[in-house]
Amino acid sequence: MATSLETPLPAGLPVVLDTNAVLSLWMFEDPALARLRAAIEGGAFTLFTRDDCLGELARVLAYSQFRQTPERQAEIAAAYRARCTLVPACEAPTCELPACLDRDDQKFLELARDSGARALLTRDKLVLKLGRRPVIAARFAILTPERLQSLLAPQI
Repeated sequence: MATSLETPLPAGLPVVLDTNAVLSLWMFEDPALARLRAAIEGGAFTLFTRDDCLGELARVLAYSQFRQTPERQAEIAAAYRARCTLVPACEAPTCELPACLDRDDQKFLELARDSGARALLTRDKLVLKLGRRPVIAARFAILTPERLQSLLAPQI
């Protein structure tokens, strides 16, 4: 059973966004997530990141298929970073986490665990599936950005 988030969501809810969630919100500016982006920009959530997560974001923003100018890449990365609290990688984790099939996703699980986040936002189906594991479900919810947005109060 996954960790449930109480509604209304508490102000400053601690959240981790994986790279695809950041891209959806700030690069693609997905109109379906406009309420979530406004809530984030309005301070409804406390976002956490790590240096390796920011490094992955910078690499992905530079992918040629996204056709983002270096200036736009820097703008997106800086806008996201400015909203986040930087968390150091943990040397002595409080619990072991299941391994992600895609090793690039492991850092987001670790960040959610080590930051005390209540939610990890992703659209990655394999990561979403890990949210059912008891060791994760007891600590934080793994859900899509759309699902978290559906939990927002109507006026946000």
